[in-house]
Amino acid sequence: MIHNFNSRGGGGGGGAGVNDEDKKFQNALSEAIITEKPNVKWTDVAGLVNAKKALQEAVILPIKFPEIFKGARKPWKGILLYGPPGTGKTFLAKACATEADGTFFSISSSDLISKYVGESEKLIKTLFRLAREKKPSIIFIDEIDSLCGSRSDGENDATRRVKTEFLVQMQGVGKDDEGILVLGATNIPWGLDPAIRRRFERRIYIPLPDYEGRLFLVKHNLKDTPNTITDKEMEIIAEKIDGFSGSDISIFVRDAVFEPVRKIQNANYYQEVIIDGKKRQKPVSDDMAGKPKVKQMKLIDVDPNELLIPEVSMVRIYLNYFCDFFLE
Repeated sequence: MIHNFNSRGGGGGGGAGVNDEDKKFQNALSEAIITEKPNVKWTDVAGLVNAKKALQEAVILPIKFPEIFKGARKPWKGILLYGPPGTGKTFLAKACATEADGTFFSISSSDLISKYVGESEKLIKTLFRLAREKKPSIIFIDEIDSLCGSRSDGENDATRRVKTEFLVQMQGVGKDDEGILVLGATNIPWGLDPAIRRRFERRIYIPLPDYEGRLFLVKHNLKDTPNTITDKEMEIIAEKIDGFSGSDISIFVRDAVFEPVRKIQNANYYQEVIIDGKKRQKPVSDDMAGKPKVKQMKLIDVDPNELLIPEVSMVRIYLNYFCDFFLE
């Protein structure tokens, strides 16, 4: 989102000027309101059983069954998702946005920081005011450490005021904050200002995926790509990639499914085959030269309608990623 605040709000001090300024800040934050559900279900989140249960308890149930949360059993006002990069913190937030019946604000530090003095604080104030008007509301702030890092002596006044305003709004003194949840995500919780960290009463650790989670992610990422990988081979892959994050696994699979593309790019010979009554050109190795129906040609010479794209196989994945295991 781009905040080019060329208008400075008049300076007349009249009621119309204040309303115009409020409208300006509301417009600046309008794109942060998720109007269309991201269509990410809890079942799309691999593993993380405990994290999903904790979020359902803290996010979904208070909105759907408010009568449960009476007396000392009050809903959490702040929840912090923390853990290594690429483990699914933002993905979990998308699942919350899909499953929760309420207004979901997706915010980054760039949405709340303005180059004009005092406008960052007003953006934060407007954000919480909108959340109160549209409650039940969830305010999701990704990479919250970039907005609310630890305060230091050398910090400039503008940055300090932003953090102070955020603290005041999260505290909600004198305001009805029932039905408002602030959901933060960070890779470095120790980098948060201690006062901000204390406002996040519930903290949920999002770990690297376990074996079951890795297996789910491998299958999920390969499901739409033709392949010859068996369930047993999927299990072997899941074992070998222990220590990979969800993001690592996604990149790993994406690179693997590009192997057939590399094969057809590097092929010097293609063999004519008939599949389902249609003529296709299949890339073959150089030692097939001279064999029946094998022609010397490059990819650029093949009719796009006749190209037979090889399926992803376990052999290709092994050659790319697991050669070191053969050498042990």
